[in-house]
Amino acid sequence: MNDSQPSSCAADQQPATAVAAAPEGNSLSLEGMHGSVPVPRAAAGFFRQWKAFMGPAILVSVGYMDPGNWGTDLQGGAQFKYQLLWVVGVASVMALFLQIIAARLGVATGKDLAQCMRDWYPRWMRWPNWIFMEIAIGATDLAEALGSAVALNMLFGIPLALAIIITAFDVLLLLALQGMGMRLIEAVVGVFVLTIGVCYGVEIFVLPSMRPDFLEMGRAMFTPSLGQMRGVMLVTAIGMIGATVMPHNLYLHSALVQSRQIRRDEPSLRNAIRFNTIDSAVALSIAFVVNAAILVLAAIVFFPHYSDSVTLAGGQVVTFGEATDWIPAAYQTLQPLLGKVAASTLFAVALLASGQSSTITGTLAGQVVMEGFMHWRIRPWVRRMATRSLAVLPAIIIIVLRPHTQVTPLVNLSQAVLCLQLPFAMFPLLHFTSSGRRMGKWRNGWFLLLSGWGSAILITAMDIYGLPDALHDAWQVIVGS
Repeated sequence: MNDSQPSSCAADQQPATAVAAAPEGNSLSLEGMHGSVPVPRAAAGFFRQWKAFMGPAILVSVGYMDPGNWGTDLQGGAQFKYQLLWVVGVASVMALFLQIIAARLGVATGKDLAQCMRDWYPRWMRWPNWIFMEIAIGATDLAEALGSAVALNMLFGIPLALAIIITAFDVLLLLALQGMGMRLIEAVVGVFVLTIGVCYGVEIFVLPSMRPDFLEMGRAMFTPSLGQMRGVMLVTAIGMIGATVMPHNLYLHSALVQSRQIRRDEPSLRNAIRFNTIDSAVALSIAFVVNAAILVLAAIVFFPHYSDSVTLAGGQVVTFGEATDWIPAAYQTLQPLLGKVAASTLFAVALLASGQSSTITGTLAGQVVMEGFMHWRIRPWVRRMATRSLAVLPAIIIIVLRPHTQVTPLVNLSQAVLCLQLPFAMFPLLHFTSSGRRMGKWRNGWFLLLSGWGSAILITAMDIYGLPDALHDAWQVIVGS
């Protein structure tokens, strides 16, 4: 389908198969894995179909529990106990709406978001859109590399700069997985997600002195105190919402759903949209539980000690406050506060699993974006090393020149870049999926229309509101203040 197609009522009412069919000559999303997973016919049983479609949303969900989210969740729980738990819920719901819409675009059009923007927007927009998105993926890679490197530093005592260099070679893992098919990639990422969930399950429910107050949590979740949302609490809440949706996830999800062998008849398309919606709901619910668990952990362990100091075994003193570098501080203080070595170890293992799973999906997203916008195909290891180098070199330079630089400001630097890019992914996605000309009968209904646009506008407003602080933190990293 191209821009020469008439935008008449007749075009809006054309058969679903005509709308959904991918145009001839169009490059395939993730070629080699495109259409590689068979699915049963629409008449097959519910669980057989669900099993076939389950997977793409799991890969996407790791972007919502990556190291970039940990700092705000830890800070929110440590400062305000359970009061911001509802914010985690609202952010997860908005992310769910946008991911459902992204999957719907891929199924209905046979294109990913990058291909749609290339084909349906003016030619001059290809280069800036591609460059902006590559910068966003590099920024995401920075947070993921930092998360994995901090975990390696925690677990094995590897210096942070060296640990960041080591994370650059996780390209070998993805290269091995890509040669074995989409199902194995989904299984490996699923194991990483399960590892994160098990670690936090043990932290909260098995270790002593870690008994959450479920009644208080329920009140915080379902009866938010909006009147108290001011000052630092408001800024923290905005940070949690504004950093929710990762722009690369919208591109990635619209491509991953095409790894299934979806027939182009109406019942098959309807089933594909239905089961990808279920897949998204389950996966994003898992991401919500993980983010909520991080906040609950901080609420139980750190809230009673906020503004206090904790003395470590070596005599180092860690003080909890607004300037706390939360990810390293949480690891260092879990053991003395809980009296269990396992508390810190489980935290670091979960962080490593988070960083490694996110790097896999980030690489796939980079492939989708480059091939979709530019139709360039380069060797996966060349692309991976190039993007990884762009992500880790700034971090290595900053840490080598200023070894006492905190991790949180570097993560904030990546979040500032993502804040600038996110609207350029959300609004084209909603533009296409709200169009009967592009989507035919599969365009967004009134519920997705209101939910999607409302979520995008709110997230953009939160990003704009929080952007000055993010840019300020980024500038402090750059100038070394």
